[in-house]
Amino acid sequence: MAQQTKAQRSAAAKKAAATRKRRQAEQGGNEVRRAVRATARTAMSAAGAAGKTARSAGKAASTRASATRKKAR
Repeated sequence: MAQQTKAQRSAAAKKAAATRKRRQAEQGGNEVRRAVRATARTAMSAAGAAGKTARSAGKAASTRASATRKKAR
């Protein structure tokens, strides 16, 4: 009887250890997903800011060009 109880304890301990490892792996995966999402958001906002800057630079250049044309007349 004592050996059976010892075997059961051993099996329960192995199962618990496997569960802990699985949970740690899941947490690591979740952290990676969170980091990837944050990086993607940062990249998208940086691209949006670059686009706005390019657009405003283009508008300024066209305004300058039209002002130069008006002066030349």
